[in-house]
Amino acid sequence: MSSTTASTSILSSLRYSDSLTVVGISFCTAIVCECISWLLIYRTNSYKSLKSSIDKASKKLETMKTDNPTKISLKKSKTKKIDRVETSLKESSRDLSLFKFKSGAVVALVLFVVFGLLNSLFEGKVVAKLPFKPFGIVMKMSHRGLVGDDATDCSMAFLYFLCSISIRTNLQKFLGFSPPRGAAAGGGLFPMPDPKTN
Repeated sequence: MSSTTASTSILSSLRYSDSLTVVGISFCTAIVCECISWLLIYRTNSYKSLKSSIDKASKKLETMKTDNPTKISLKKSKTKKIDRVETSLKESSRDLSLFKFKSGAVVALVLFVVFGLLNSLFEGKVVAKLPFKPFGIVMKMSHRGLVGDDATDCSMAFLYFLCSISIRTNLQKFLGFSPPRGAAAGGGLFPMPDPKTN
């Protein structure tokens, strides 16, 4: 009875070894990418200054939008001030995106190398089973490079993609490296045109 249980546990561990390997490598890759980002970006005074200015501008903008002056002259003055703060916030966000862009190439290179390594190890292999039957473009991604018609078969590329997104995002939050809350509203490298200027 004990030998049967032991063999079952061994088979179970072997069954999930590929998926655990992909998850483990994804986690290590995320740590390496964040270390690169810390060396090139997060530890610099320029990044800290930009992040601080974005946080201050974002808080100031929230405070200004919550105040409701009654006089028309005050409303016009407030609108102009809000426009100035929003413009400043967009410029700072764009500068931050440009500043982070330099580490993006290094991180992309690391991800490309790791993906190539994993692809050579798990090409054509089912690394996991999905608990649902995907459809459309999701199925093309999850079943990429696999032989057979079982839609629940999961390829390395799909599992690695999911792990890379979820692990790195949560790791950034845990380490305090997530973008400032006002940066998303700022528009990044290619902000949307301001309708007020038209």
